[in-house]
Amino acid sequence: MQDFPWPVGAATALGPMPGSDITTSAELVLGELPEFPHVPDLPERGVGADPIGRTAALLTDLAVEVAPTGYRVAARPGRHHKRGVDLVHRDMDGLEHAAERDGTRDGLLKTQVAGPWTLTASIELARGHRVLTDHGALRDFTGALVDGVGKHVTELAQRTGRRVVVQLDEPLLPEVLAGSLSTPSGYGTVPSVPEPEVKAVLAPVVEQLEHATGSPVVLRCGVPRPPVGVLRGTGAQVLSLDATQLAGAPGRLLDEIGEAWEEGTVLLLGLVPDTAPAERVDLRGLAEPALWLVDRLGFNRSILAERAVPTPVRGLADADESWVRRALSLTRDLGKAFVEPPQGW
Repeated sequence: MQDFPWPVGAATALGPMPGSDITTSAELVLGELPEFPHVPDLPERGVGADPIGRTAALLTDLAVEVAPTGYRVAARPGRHHKRGVDLVHRDMDGLEHAAERDGTRDGLLKTQVAGPWTLTASIELARGHRVLTDHGALRDFTGALVDGVGKHVTELAQRTGRRVVVQLDEPLLPEVLAGSLSTPSGYGTVPSVPEPEVKAVLAPVVEQLEHATGSPVVLRCGVPRPPVGVLRGTGAQVLSLDATQLAGAPGRLLDEIGEAWEEGTVLLLGLVPDTAPAERVDLRGLAEPALWLVDRLGFNRSILAERAVPTPVRGLADADESWVRRALSLTRDLGKAFVEPPQGW
């Protein structure tokens, strides 16, 4: 993994955390995941702190407002948009304070934003259609996203002294491809977007954000059957998947994952539960989906050290405080176990 900025055995998490105190959450993440920490996202704070509102607050020269069905394009920044911008600024202050307390001004910091397809699928135009249905609006939002996130990561790096990695979250991408997104009215569905068009929009975003950060972009789609072939077609060097949902996956999907690994792609593998499980867990049990995947694809298990980074299966926003700390600790321990497997693995 010499081509990637995190060390062998690193672990990370996916963004969402419980609570509303950014400094406390950031200190926890820096302490538990020192080699590959992430910016805590705190959706419990409400409007503007959710993934779409937070990403929209970063857009250059575009504003959104809250509508009955979600977010809608606004003619000018109103109170909802300004609240999102204010939360981003507060988070910057909290992260800087946490980094100062941590005493290090080097290393990594991963930040998470909605990818262009999920973002434009989640925001309506003034006339009531989703942004992605209008080619001009889609182009404007994509450009504003790249520019705004680029400025954001520059400030993050300056404030914390850390090299920034961007994670693009695309949970709605399968629905965009399948044409199963409902219209805002709920009476129809949005036409499917062909794979070449999806890749034509995503690929430049990945390329430009990699150029802006000097780091590989993480492209995340944590659904049970992620479109790995499409994600790989964007040029992304790092994909984030929920490994616990791959058992029983069709052969084509497993082949796509195998091809990705063979070509040097790093996989962030979701393995640790996002809320406290009813039964006691151990590292061997948590690692089982990853070990199964490696064995099923015919790789040596050393590939987990070389081209895998463990994560929780989802964000931790719904977890209680004790499980958040435990989940991050288990994720870190999994990363070390990938490098030096305990006896019996």
